[in-house]
Amino acid sequence: MLTAMLAALLGGIILNVMPCVFPIVSLKALGLMRHDGDAASARTEGIGFLLGTLAAMMVLAGILLAIRAGGSAVGWGFQLQSPLVIAALALVILGAALNLLGVFEVGLSMQRAGEIAIGRGAFLRSALTGALAIVVATPCSAPFMAGAIGYALVQPPAVALAIFFALAVGFAAPFTLISLFPALARRLPRPGPWMGIVKRALAFPMFGAYAWLVWVLAQQAGSTALATLLAGSVVLSFAAWLYGMAQQRQMLGRGYRLMYAATALLVLAVIAPLPGVMKPADAPQVARQTQAPMVWSPQAVAENRGHGRAIFVNFTASWCITCQVNDKTSLSTAAVKSALARTGTLYMVADSTKFNADIDDAMSQFGQGGLPLYVVYPADGGKPQVLPQVLTPAIVVNALAQAAGKKA
Repeated sequence: MLTAMLAALLGGIILNVMPCVFPIVSLKALGLMRHDGDAASARTEGIGFLLGTLAAMMVLAGILLAIRAGGSAVGWGFQLQSPLVIAALALVILGAALNLLGVFEVGLSMQRAGEIAIGRGAFLRSALTGALAIVVATPCSAPFMAGAIGYALVQPPAVALAIFFALAVGFAAPFTLISLFPALARRLPRPGPWMGIVKRALAFPMFGAYAWLVWVLAQQAGSTALATLLAGSVVLSFAAWLYGMAQQRQMLGRGYRLMYAATALLVLAVIAPLPGVMKPADAPQVARQTQAPMVWSPQAVAENRGHGRAIFVNFTASWCITCQVNDKTSLSTAAVKSALARTGTLYMVADSTKFNADIDDAMSQFGQGGLPLYVVYPADGGKPQVLPQVLTPAIVVNALAQAAGKKA
C-alpha cells in the first residue's frame, strides 16, 4: 500500500506538467505572483486550491468505486465516456478561455466589497480551479499513475481512497508549497505588466482544449450533438460578452440588472437541450490507427492467441491525450509499421471512447486503472507483456520482435 501511495504521489506531481492541466496550473502560478509581499493572500489561494483538488478527487474516486461495487469495471477517466460530460466540460473550458481574454471577470463585484470579500473570492476561485484541474487531468496519464490506480481499484474502499488522496496531494503539492512558504514564492518572477499578456496568451491553450473536446464529442455522439454544442458555444460566448458589459455598467453605477437576467436566460438556453441530445451515437466510430487493425474483443484474442502469430493490442480512446501522442510519435511511425509487417503481428484496437464493459474488464485483469494500455501476446501463446504507458518506437519494435521470436 505504501508503495502504491508513493507512486500515486509522484504521479500527481508529474501530472502538473502534462498538457491537460498545464495551462490551468500556469494560471494559478500567475495568481500567486499577484500576491507578491502578501503572504496571507497567497496562503489563502494555496489552501483553497489544495482543498478543491482533494474534494474533487474524493468525489470522483467515490463515484468510481461505487460504480465498480455495482459490477461495472470502469477505470480512470470513466466520466469522459459520457458525451454529456464532454459537452459540459467543453463549455466550461470555453468560458474559462473567454475569461482569460478579459471578455468578463470572475468575482468583480466581490472586489468592490472590501478586503475580506477579496479573500473569500480568492479562496473560492482557487478551490474551483483545483476542482476543474482534477476533472480535466483525467485524459492524461503520468508515469507511476497506472500501476497505483490499478492497484487501488482492486483494494478495499479505504485503501483505494487513501491512494487517490495521495494522488491529489501530489498534484496540489507544488502550488500549495509555494503559496505556504514565502521563501519559495520569492523565487518566482516579479509581477508586472507582462502578467496580463501571459494571462491572455494562456487563453489559447484553453481554446485548444475546447477544440479537442469538440472533436471527442463528434467521435462519441455524432453530428447532431456536435451541431448542438457549436450552437451552444456561440450563445455562451454572447452571454459571456453580455455579462462583461453588465459588469462594466455596474462599476459605472448604471443599470445592469436586466443584462444579468438576460445572461442567465441565455446560459439556461445553452444547458437545457444538452441532456436530450448528448447521447452516444448508435454506430461506434473507431479511431483510425495504423495497419488497418482488427477490432479487439476477448473472443478475437482467444481465437488467434498461440497460433504462431504475435498479437499487439492497443487499448485507446479519443479522449485519451497520452494515447493520441503515442499514436503519432510511435505507433504511426515507419519503424513500427515495418516491424508489424516483418513480424506478422496481428494488430488489434480496443477503443474505449464510449463505454465498453469488456475493455474495462480486460484492463482490470492487467491491473491497469486507466488508459493507455498496450499488451503484446507472444506468438507461442506465452504470458502477455504490458508495455509502458509512454511509448517510443524502439520500445514497440523490440517488444514485437521478442514476441515473434525474431531479431529487431
